[in-house]
Amino acid sequence: MNQPGEDLVVGAGPGLPDGLVVPAAELTERFSRSPGPGGQSVNTSDSRVELDFDVSQSTVLSDAQRARAMRHLAARLVDGRVIIAASEHRSQFRNRAAARERLAVLLREALAPPSPPRRPTKPTRGSQRRRLEAKKQRGQTKSLRGRVTE
Repeated sequence: MNQPGEDLVVGAGPGLPDGLVVPAAELTERFSRSPGPGGQSVNTSDSRVELDFDVSQSTVLSDAQRARAMRHLAARLVDGRVIIAASEHRSQFRNRAAARERLAVLLREALAPPSPPRRPTKPTRGSQRRRLEAKKQRGQTKSLRGRVTE
């Protein structure tokens, strides 16, 4: 599990056969007052966490991984940095852990290679025949619905 204050461990997955370890020095945490749950202490404790990771300057990513991550995270990046906010828990510690877990999932998805393109296929001869037979059957059924003439 990714403990706050330690290196961020991204588990192995597609595009990351050995996983990835982001040093704690490359992560920046900022704390602020949380608008979420907390009762009386919510206005006095800084439980909201913003986790900041600079994708464009990271030393753990190869050039290919950096390019793939920048392309995948383009909508979320601000000056080459991705920012994850967490405020769903009352405890600052749990929010820090949640933000780190979210960043690990985001990086794993961003570094996964794109799926192979779809190869178009033709319908089989049997499926074409069944489709035409069904259309003929449906047409016969509808033709019997006409007005009755004597």
